[in-house]
Amino acid sequence: MRSTIEQINSTLSTKRYGDLPDWMKHFDNLPDTQPSESQFESELNIGAAHDLSEDQAKLLRASLEGLIPWRKGPITLFNEFIDTEWRSDWKWDRVKPYLHLKDRNVLDVGCGNGYHMWRALADKPARVLGIDPSPRFVVQFYMLKKYYQGKTPIDLLPIGIQDLPGNELFDTVLSMGVLYHRRSPMDHLIELADQLRPGGQLLLETLVIEGAENDVLLPDGRYAKMPNVWFIPSVLALSKWIKRAGFTDIQCVDESVTTFEEQRTTDWMRFHSLKDFLDPNNPELTFEGYPRPRRAALIATKN
Repeated sequence: MRSTIEQINSTLSTKRYGDLPDWMKHFDNLPDTQPSESQFESELNIGAAHDLSEDQAKLLRASLEGLIPWRKGPITLFNEFIDTEWRSDWKWDRVKPYLHLKDRNVLDVGCGNGYHMWRALADKPARVLGIDPSPRFVVQFYMLKKYYQGKTPIDLLPIGIQDLPGNELFDTVLSMGVLYHRRSPMDHLIELADQLRPGGQLLLETLVIEGAENDVLLPDGRYAKMPNVWFIPSVLALSKWIKRAGFTDIQCVDESVTTFEEQRTTDWMRFHSLKDFLDPNNPELTFEGYPRPRRAALIATKN
């Protein structure tokens, strides 16, 4: 296994991501200023319009547009509203009442641009760490962190969970929208358990199907036009997997069909989105004929 430093250097290599120098130029062009206010409780809002001059506001928008697409949000930065593909605030509002975050070390696996990490700050955790191997998301996160003035340490490493030492360092682990991309879901659940101290809390959010305790969908090729979807279990089957990985007190706290209002194309994500992934003649089915995306969130405690 490569060291964490080796993985970071590999992920941020311009040989792999030719757009990275341009993304970094947009980061370097961000205006130098300090926000007069920040809000993480009911929204992600950093700074106010009066913190920037007119020229600085134009520079900010140009820098942010250089990192399109923005997928997780929404985000307001100095009154610039980034209307992201996902209404991630809706998902957060559904799971937040079940999370224990105050004074805890929190890990967000596959965190994207870190939206849920920022929202977690409202509950005053001890520290927040995200991991995601996509350099675009990493740059987006540090665009926001440039203007963060809080005391809680918050960082993002461009690595996957397999590159993070499993030393039981975290009190709460979030895995949201990752499991169905893993070829071995049991291995992913065990990796999550390895990050948690005994008694720590897991939040797992993923695609599911309706069905009995042994029902699992294995897409033949793509699912909703995604090429890397491997296993989509029923909630009952997923609960059995989580239990087998070493967790107890398993509870499904949310299950809902993804709507066109929650995932859609916007000015900040100009590519195909949910409507394009479904059967044009029957929106209850994916383009390939599988059940329309349904997502569930489960919480559990590590033994």
